[in-house]
Amino acid sequence: MMVVVLFLSMLWSTGVKEVSADGQAWAVIDADTGRLLEGHNENVRLPIASLTKIWTAFTFLESGATDEDILISPQAASAEGSSIYLKQGMSVDSEALLYGLMLRSGNDAAYALSEHAGGSMEGFVDLMNEKAIVYGLENTYFTNPSGLHDEKHLSTAYETALMMSYAMENEKFREIASAKNYVYEGDEQTYSWRNKHRLLHYEPTAIAGKTGFTKAAGRTLVTYFEKDGKNIVVVTLNDGNDWNTHQELSAKVFSDYKRVTVAKKGVYALLPGVEAELKTPIELLLKKGEKGQLSNVAHIPRGNSKTSTGLWTVSLGDQVLAAQEIIIEK
Repeated sequence: MMVVVLFLSMLWSTGVKEVSADGQAWAVIDADTGRLLEGHNENVRLPIASLTKIWTAFTFLESGATDEDILISPQAASAEGSSIYLKQGMSVDSEALLYGLMLRSGNDAAYALSEHAGGSMEGFVDLMNEKAIVYGLENTYFTNPSGLHDEKHLSTAYETALMMSYAMENEKFREIASAKNYVYEGDEQTYSWRNKHRLLHYEPTAIAGKTGFTKAAGRTLVTYFEKDGKNIVVVTLNDGNDWNTHQELSAKVFSDYKRVTVAKKGVYALLPGVEAELKTPIELLLKKGEKGQLSNVAHIPRGNSKTSTGLWTVSLGDQVLAAQEIIIEK
Protein backbone atom coordinates (compact mmCIF):
# COMPACT_ATOMS: atom_id res chain seq x y z
CA MET A 1 0.00 0.00 0.00
CA MET A 2 1.45 3.37 -1.04
CA VAL A 3 0.56 6.42 0.99
CA VAL A 4 0.51 9.95 -0.40
CA VAL A 5 0.25 12.82 2.04
CA LEU A 6 -1.70 15.62 0.43
CA PHE A 7 -1.25 18.21 3.15
CA LEU A 8 -0.07 17.49 6.66
CA SER A 9 -0.22 19.32 9.94
CA MET A 10 -0.01 17.61 13.32
CA LEU A 11 -1.96 18.66 16.42
CA TRP A 12 -0.10 17.85 19.62
CA SER A 13 -1.93 17.61 22.93
CA THR A 14 -0.24 17.98 26.28
CA GLY A 15 -1.44 17.15 29.74
CA VAL A 16 -3.54 14.33 31.13
CA LYS A 17 -7.31 14.51 31.21
CA GLU A 18 -8.63 14.43 34.74
CA VAL A 19 -11.60 12.18 35.45
CA SER A 20 -13.59 12.86 38.56
CA ALA A 21 -15.48 10.07 40.30
CA ASP A 22 -18.77 11.88 40.77
CA GLY A 23 -20.81 9.23 38.94
CA GLN A 24 -21.95 11.70 36.29
CA ALA A 25 -20.97 11.77 32.66
CA TRP A 26 -21.92 13.37 29.37
CA ALA A 27 -20.86 13.29 25.75
CA VAL A 28 -21.64 15.14 22.54
CA ILE A 29 -20.64 13.50 19.26
CA ASP A 30 -20.83 14.30 15.58
CA ALA A 31 -23.50 11.80 14.53
CA ASP A 32 -22.03 11.49 11.02
CA THR A 33 -18.47 10.60 12.04
CA GLY A 34 -18.68 9.52 15.68
CA ARG A 35 -16.13 12.15 16.69
CA LEU A 36 -16.35 13.25 20.31
CA LEU A 37 -16.96 17.01 20.29
CA GLU A 38 -17.44 17.69 24.00
CA GLY A 39 -17.48 15.45 27.05
CA HIS A 40 -17.01 14.83 30.76
CA ASN A 41 -16.21 11.35 32.11
CA GLU A 42 -17.32 10.21 28.66
CA ASN A 43 -15.39 6.92 28.85
CA VAL A 44 -16.33 5.98 32.41
CA ARG A 45 -18.47 2.82 32.56
CA LEU A 46 -21.81 3.56 34.23
CA PRO A 47 -25.37 2.17 34.29
CA ILE A 48 -27.45 3.61 31.45
CA ALA A 49 -30.94 2.40 32.49
CA SER A 50 -33.51 2.46 29.66
CA LEU A 51 -31.11 3.96 27.13
CA THR A 52 -30.42 0.24 26.69
CA LYS A 53 -33.63 0.09 24.66
CA ILE A 54 -31.95 1.94 21.79
CA TRP A 55 -29.82 -1.15 21.23
CA THR A 56 -32.76 -3.45 21.90
CA ALA A 57 -34.80 -1.81 19.14
CA PHE A 58 -31.83 -1.65 16.76
CA THR A 59 -30.91 -5.29 17.36
CA PHE A 60 -34.51 -6.39 16.83
CA LEU A 61 -34.89 -4.40 13.60
CA GLU A 62 -31.69 -5.86 12.14
CA SER A 63 -32.20 -9.40 13.46
CA GLY A 64 -34.33 -10.54 10.56
CA ALA A 65 -37.28 -11.18 12.87
CA THR A 66 -40.58 -11.19 11.02
CA ASP A 67 -42.99 -8.27 11.37
CA GLU A 68 -45.97 -10.06 12.86
CA ASP A 69 -48.16 -10.31 15.94
CA ILE A 70 -46.28 -11.47 19.03
CA LEU A 71 -47.94 -13.58 21.71
CA ILE A 72 -47.25 -12.05 25.12
CA SER A 73 -45.70 -14.60 27.45
CA PRO A 74 -46.17 -14.71 31.25
CA GLN A 75 -42.57 -13.54 31.65
CA ALA A 76 -43.08 -10.51 29.39
CA ALA A 77 -46.41 -9.58 30.99
CA SER A 78 -44.86 -9.64 34.46
CA ALA A 79 -41.66 -7.76 33.57
CA GLU A 80 -40.45 -5.54 36.40
CA GLY A 81 -40.34 -1.76 36.02
CA SER A 82 -41.92 0.62 33.51
CA SER A 83 -44.71 -0.96 31.48
CA ILE A 84 -47.16 -0.48 28.63
CA TYR A 85 -49.45 -2.92 30.49
CA LEU A 86 -49.37 -5.91 28.19
CA LYS A 87 -51.46 -8.87 29.31
CA GLN A 88 -50.45 -12.50 29.17
CA GLY A 89 -51.89 -14.30 26.16
CA MET A 90 -52.70 -11.22 24.08
CA SER A 91 -51.20 -10.71 20.62
CA VAL A 92 -49.60 -7.39 19.69
CA ASP A 93 -48.00 -6.31 16.43
CA SER A 94 -44.20 -6.17 16.68
CA GLU A 95 -44.12 -2.64 15.25
CA ALA A 96 -46.49 -1.45 17.97
CA LEU A 97 -44.24 -3.09 20.57
CA LEU A 98 -41.28 -1.15 19.18
CA TYR A 99 -43.19 2.11 19.57
CA GLY A 100 -44.18 1.13 23.10
CA LEU A 101 -40.55 0.32 23.79
CA MET A 102 -39.15 3.65 22.57
CA LEU A 103 -41.95 6.11 23.36
CA ARG A 104 -43.10 4.74 26.73
CA SER A 105 -40.06 2.65 27.71
CA GLY A 106 -42.08 -0.52 28.23
CA ASN A 107 -39.99 -3.23 29.87
CA ASP A 108 -42.75 -5.69 29.00
CA ALA A 109 -42.37 -4.71 25.33
CA ALA A 110 -38.60 -5.22 25.60
CA TYR A 111 -39.05 -8.76 26.90
CA ALA A 112 -41.72 -9.65 24.32
CA LEU A 113 -39.54 -8.42 21.45
CA SER A 114 -36.45 -10.18 22.80
CA GLU A 115 -38.25 -13.50 23.19
CA HIS A 116 -39.56 -13.26 19.63
CA ALA A 117 -36.27 -12.38 17.96
CA GLY A 118 -33.86 -14.31 20.17
CA GLY A 119 -35.89 -17.39 21.05
CA SER A 120 -35.46 -16.36 24.66
CA MET A 121 -34.53 -13.24 26.55
CA GLU A 122 -31.05 -14.64 27.17
CA GLY A 123 -30.60 -15.53 23.51
CA PHE A 124 -31.54 -12.01 22.46
CA VAL A 125 -29.14 -10.44 24.96
CA ASP A 126 -26.39 -12.51 23.35
CA LEU A 127 -27.36 -10.92 20.02
CA MET A 128 -27.19 -7.46 21.60
CA ASN A 129 -23.69 -8.11 22.93
CA GLU A 130 -22.52 -9.62 19.65
CA LYS A 131 -23.75 -6.54 17.79
CA ALA A 132 -21.98 -4.30 20.30
CA ILE A 133 -18.72 -6.09 19.52
CA VAL A 134 -19.27 -5.75 15.77
CA TYR A 135 -19.79 -1.99 16.18
CA GLY A 136 -16.68 -1.61 18.33
CA LEU A 137 -18.46 -0.82 21.61
CA GLU A 138 -15.68 -2.17 23.79
CA ASN A 139 -16.95 -0.74 27.08
CA THR A 140 -20.57 -1.83 26.70
CA TYR A 141 -22.16 -5.00 28.09
CA PHE A 142 -25.81 -5.97 28.41
CA THR A 143 -27.46 -8.47 30.74
CA ASN A 144 -31.08 -7.69 29.82
CA PRO A 145 -33.02 -5.87 27.07
CA SER A 146 -34.68 -3.25 29.27
CA GLY A 147 -31.93 -1.61 31.30
CA LEU A 148 -32.95 -2.89 34.73
CA HIS A 149 -29.99 -2.54 37.04
CA ASP A 150 -27.30 -5.18 37.07
CA GLU A 151 -23.72 -4.60 38.19
CA LYS A 152 -22.42 -5.90 34.86
CA HIS A 153 -24.92 -4.01 32.68
CA LEU A 154 -22.86 -0.94 31.82
CA SER A 155 -21.81 1.40 29.04
CA THR A 156 -20.29 4.87 28.71
CA ALA A 157 -21.72 8.22 27.70
CA TYR A 158 -19.59 8.16 24.54
CA GLU A 159 -20.55 4.65 23.48
CA THR A 160 -24.23 5.28 24.24
CA ALA A 161 -24.05 8.26 21.89
CA LEU A 162 -22.50 6.00 19.26
CA MET A 163 -25.36 3.52 19.76
CA MET A 164 -27.86 6.26 18.92
CA SER A 165 -25.94 7.41 15.86
CA TYR A 166 -25.68 3.86 14.51
CA ALA A 167 -29.34 3.12 15.20
CA MET A 168 -30.49 6.34 13.50
CA GLU A 169 -29.01 5.05 10.24
CA ASN A 170 -31.79 2.47 10.26
CA GLU A 171 -34.78 4.10 8.57
CA LYS A 172 -37.40 2.29 10.67
CA PHE A 173 -35.62 3.06 13.93
CA ARG A 174 -35.41 6.75 12.97
CA GLU A 175 -39.15 6.77 12.25
CA ILE A 176 -39.98 5.22 15.63
CA ALA A 177 -37.50 7.19 17.76
CA SER A 178 -38.67 10.45 16.14
CA ALA A 179 -42.40 9.85 16.71
CA LYS A 180 -44.08 12.27 19.08
CA ASN A 181 -47.27 10.21 19.37
CA TYR A 182 -48.48 6.78 18.30
CA VAL A 183 -51.86 5.06 18.26
CA TYR A 184 -52.26 1.29 17.95
CA GLU A 185 -55.63 -0.31 17.45
CA GLY A 186 -55.30 -4.04 18.01
CA ASP A 187 -57.92 -6.75 18.10
CA GLU A 188 -57.85 -6.82 21.90
CA GLN A 189 -56.62 -3.40 22.94
CA THR A 190 -56.20 0.18 21.73
CA TYR A 191 -53.13 2.10 22.86
CA SER A 192 -52.35 5.79 22.54
CA TRP A 193 -48.82 6.79 23.50
CA ARG A 194 -47.06 10.15 23.79
CA ASN A 195 -43.28 10.18 23.64
CA LYS A 196 -41.77 10.68 27.10
CA HIS A 197 -38.89 12.67 25.61
CA ARG A 198 -39.98 16.21 26.44
CA LEU A 199 -37.66 18.05 24.05
CA LEU A 200 -39.20 16.38 21.00
CA HIS A 201 -42.43 18.25 21.71
CA TYR A 202 -41.07 21.80 21.92
CA GLU A 203 -37.44 21.99 20.77
CA PRO A 204 -37.30 22.18 16.94
CA THR A 205 -33.72 20.90 16.73
CA ALA A 206 -34.47 17.78 18.83
CA ILE A 207 -35.30 15.06 16.31
CA ALA A 208 -35.26 11.80 18.31
CA GLY A 209 -34.30 10.47 21.69
CA LYS A 210 -34.79 8.18 24.65
CA THR A 211 -35.27 8.68 28.39
CA GLY A 212 -34.15 6.45 31.23
CA PHE A 213 -34.16 6.12 34.98
CA THR A 214 -33.29 3.66 37.71
CA LYS A 215 -32.32 4.38 41.28
CA ALA A 216 -28.79 3.16 40.59
CA ALA A 217 -28.34 5.00 37.27
CA GLY A 218 -30.21 8.19 38.09
CA ARG A 219 -31.71 10.11 35.19
CA THR A 220 -30.26 9.17 31.79
CA LEU A 221 -31.09 10.85 28.49
CA VAL A 222 -30.07 10.74 24.85
CA THR A 223 -31.13 13.29 22.20
CA TYR A 224 -30.40 13.41 18.48
CA PHE A 225 -30.25 17.05 17.31
CA GLU A 226 -30.20 18.47 13.78
CA LYS A 227 -29.56 22.08 12.74
CA ASP A 228 -28.19 23.70 9.58
CA GLY A 229 -26.86 20.39 8.26
CA LYS A 230 -25.19 19.55 11.57
CA ASN A 231 -26.18 16.26 13.21
CA ILE A 232 -25.15 15.63 16.82
CA VAL A 233 -26.01 13.25 19.65
CA VAL A 234 -26.04 14.35 23.29
CA VAL A 235 -25.98 11.82 26.15
CA THR A 236 -26.14 12.54 29.87
CA LEU A 237 -25.84 9.91 32.60
CA ASN A 238 -26.96 10.58 36.17
CA ASP A 239 -27.96 14.20 35.51
CA GLY A 240 -30.95 15.52 37.45
CA ASN A 241 -31.10 18.61 35.24
CA ASP A 242 -30.85 16.71 31.96
CA TRP A 243 -33.43 18.61 29.89
CA ASN A 244 -31.60 21.90 30.41
CA THR A 245 -28.20 20.25 30.02
CA HIS A 246 -29.13 18.88 26.61
CA GLN A 247 -30.38 22.23 25.39
CA GLU A 248 -27.28 24.01 26.68
CA LEU A 249 -24.82 21.48 25.24
CA SER A 250 -26.52 21.35 21.83
CA ALA A 251 -26.67 25.15 21.63
CA LYS A 252 -22.98 25.40 22.53
CA VAL A 253 -21.87 22.83 19.96
CA PHE A 254 -24.05 24.29 17.21
CA SER A 255 -22.47 27.67 17.95
CA ASP A 256 -18.86 26.47 18.29
CA TYR A 257 -18.74 24.05 15.35
CA LYS A 258 -19.27 24.77 11.66
CA ARG A 259 -19.92 22.27 8.89
CA VAL A 260 -16.84 22.53 6.69
CA THR A 261 -16.04 20.91 3.34
CA VAL A 262 -12.51 19.59 3.86
CA ALA A 263 -12.22 17.82 0.49
CA LYS A 264 -14.29 18.67 -2.58
CA LYS A 265 -15.49 15.96 -4.94
CA GLY A 266 -13.49 15.71 -8.13
CA VAL A 267 -10.32 14.30 -9.65
CA TYR A 268 -6.97 14.87 -7.90
CA ALA A 269 -3.49 14.42 -9.37
CA LEU A 270 -1.62 12.52 -6.65
CA LEU A 271 1.57 11.51 -8.46
CA PRO A 272 2.80 11.74 -12.05
CA GLY A 273 0.41 9.52 -14.00
CA VAL A 274 -1.73 8.72 -10.94
CA GLU A 275 -5.12 10.33 -10.34
CA ALA A 276 -7.77 9.80 -7.68
CA GLU A 277 -11.47 10.53 -7.98
CA LEU A 278 -13.40 11.52 -4.87
CA LYS A 279 -17.04 10.96 -5.81
CA THR A 280 -18.61 12.85 -2.90
CA PRO A 281 -17.23 15.71 -0.81
CA ILE A 282 -15.96 15.09 2.71
CA GLU A 283 -17.60 17.39 5.26
CA LEU A 284 -16.83 17.64 8.97
CA LEU A 285 -17.91 19.62 12.02
CA LEU A 286 -14.90 21.70 13.02
CA LYS A 287 -14.08 24.42 15.51
CA LYS A 288 -12.40 27.61 14.41
CA GLY A 289 -8.78 26.91 13.50
CA GLU A 290 -9.10 23.13 13.20
CA LYS A 291 -9.23 22.99 9.39
CA GLY A 292 -5.63 24.10 9.14
CA GLN A 293 -4.57 21.29 11.47
CA LEU A 294 -6.05 18.48 9.39
CA SER A 295 -4.02 15.82 7.60
CA ASN A 296 -5.41 14.51 4.28
CA VAL A 297 -3.85 11.23 3.15
CA ALA A 298 -4.52 9.12 0.06
CA HIS A 299 -3.83 5.39 0.40
CA ILE A 300 -3.01 3.87 -3.01
CA PRO A 301 -2.92 0.08 -3.55
CA ARG A 302 0.32 -1.25 -5.01
CA GLY A 303 0.23 -3.11 -8.31
CA ASN A 304 -0.10 -2.36 -11.98
CA SER A 305 -3.90 -2.34 -12.28
CA LYS A 306 -5.07 0.57 -14.37
CA THR A 307 -8.09 1.11 -12.10
CA SER A 308 -8.24 0.28 -8.40
CA THR A 309 -9.87 1.40 -5.17
CA GLY A 310 -7.96 3.40 -2.59
CA LEU A 311 -8.83 5.26 0.57
CA TRP A 312 -8.84 8.96 1.46
CA THR A 313 -8.52 9.68 5.18
CA VAL A 314 -8.79 12.94 7.08
CA SER A 315 -7.17 13.13 10.50
CA LEU A 316 -6.82 15.62 13.31
CA GLY A 317 -3.63 14.75 15.14
CA ASP A 318 -3.69 10.96 15.53
CA GLN A 319 -7.50 10.71 15.27
CA VAL A 320 -9.01 9.69 11.94
CA LEU A 321 -12.17 11.79 11.49
CA ALA A 322 -13.26 10.53 8.08
CA ALA A 323 -12.40 7.79 5.60
CA GLN A 324 -13.81 7.51 2.11
CA GLU A 325 -13.10 5.29 -0.90
CA ILE A 326 -11.44 6.81 -3.94
CA ILE A 327 -11.06 5.50 -7.49
CA ILE A 328 -7.40 5.33 -8.56
CA GLU A 329 -6.49 5.64 -12.23
CA LYS A 330 -2.93 5.01 -13.39
